[in-house]
Amino acid sequence: MVAIVWFRNDLRLADQPALAAAASSGPVLPVFVDDRQSPGVRAEGAAARWWRVRSLAALDADLARRGGRLLVLKGPAAPVLRALVQRVGATAIHATAQPEPWWGPIEAELGPSLVRHPGSWLHPPGAVVTAAGAPFRVFTPFARAHEGLGPPPRPRPAPARIAFAPPPEPAPPLPRFNPRWARGFAEAGWTPGEEGARRRLAEFLPRAAAYGRRRDFPAEPATSRLSPHLHFGEISAAAVWHAVVDAIGAQTAQPFTRQLIWRDFARELIRQHPDSAERPHRPAFARMAWTDVATEPGRSWLAAWRQGRTGYPLVDAGMRELWQTGWMHNRVRMVVGSFLVKHLGIDWREGERWFWDTLLDADLPNNAMGWQWVTGSGVDGQPFHRIFSPVLQAERFDALAYIRRFAPEYDGVAPVRPIVDHAEARARALARLAALREDAAP
Repeated sequence: MVAIVWFRNDLRLADQPALAAAASSGPVLPVFVDDRQSPGVRAEGAAARWWRVRSLAALDADLARRGGRLLVLKGPAAPVLRALVQRVGATAIHATAQPEPWWGPIEAELGPSLVRHPGSWLHPPGAVVTAAGAPFRVFTPFARAHEGLGPPPRPRPAPARIAFAPPPEPAPPLPRFNPRWARGFAEAGWTPGEEGARRRLAEFLPRAAAYGRRRDFPAEPATSRLSPHLHFGEISAAAVWHAVVDAIGAQTAQPFTRQLIWRDFARELIRQHPDSAERPHRPAFARMAWTDVATEPGRSWLAAWRQGRTGYPLVDAGMRELWQTGWMHNRVRMVVGSFLVKHLGIDWREGERWFWDTLLDADLPNNAMGWQWVTGSGVDGQPFHRIFSPVLQAERFDALAYIRRFAPEYDGVAPVRPIVDHAEARARALARLAALREDAAP
């Protein structure tokens, strides 16, 4: 009997438990549903869509080499899959768990025909809890408890043999998406797909031992750049974990593996706060008096931030790196986020939405938690009064070569005709915080 494998953000053959289970039971029908119609589904941004269509093509090619094809359907996922079950007489729909909150209602519509398998976590959701059995809300104790569970299970190879069921109808052509502004994505060396993920990991391993010392220096190739591959599930987090630990040892690898644990923590918080992209975890921040971006100067400030023309070299280099390559160095993400929220006083949700549209690795748990962290509105965020100086950050992390690459008109790290003065902006941010505290006082 036919088993459907419903691919989502798990676009790989190796260490893919839904595929492995389906392949062990009989003929497999691999399916991806392009669902932008179900209630609550947040449509992907343009950059992520650029990546997905190429990742789907890579998965289809991998399946073709084994004698199968990927069936791509459009529409609300639950009714589309229910109809497909009837047409092919499928016994089950196998899928891996996903963290986005909109999948719960969709999966509930599928009923008992859906068989869920472990997904993109190192350890299953709900496995890392306090001694009282409650979920963690702070990262450090979460990470300590996570590490106490030991390493994740070792990744499993792709099934040696897969029998494929014929699709019920000729497969429609795979989707295409080629916005002209995305030319730089390919030029930046991105290769969507499982093979591209393996190559990216192999390139990182010789540099992995230096990650803890050099990861904050944006001019250096010290980070893994695996985030888009991990988001789309072209490689499992467990596979990355074990490859790095096997290469350099658990202790040396800890600064890197803690980032994978942070990823699990973001997924835990999105379970606790499904509306994390829209609502601050700390209710007081709902009363923050943000700069109005519908009027001046807020409208011009937001445009300048998006376009990388704030007059602050590190901020502008980061925003141009994002636009040109679909990615931004993590240290610089914190700087540009702090600048938007604290120097410009603009609501963090404006930044979250811009990153959602322009990041290749736009991942709901990571993106929402990152913005809440930098704002101080998250349950485990940095304090609002911690305001990054773009100049000091550029000096501390030796960012001049990075600035010259993405914002070559600057000769140094000092601002040139800045849209706001740092000292004045800092004073306004602290006054905004003081007003918030006074408003909250009994």
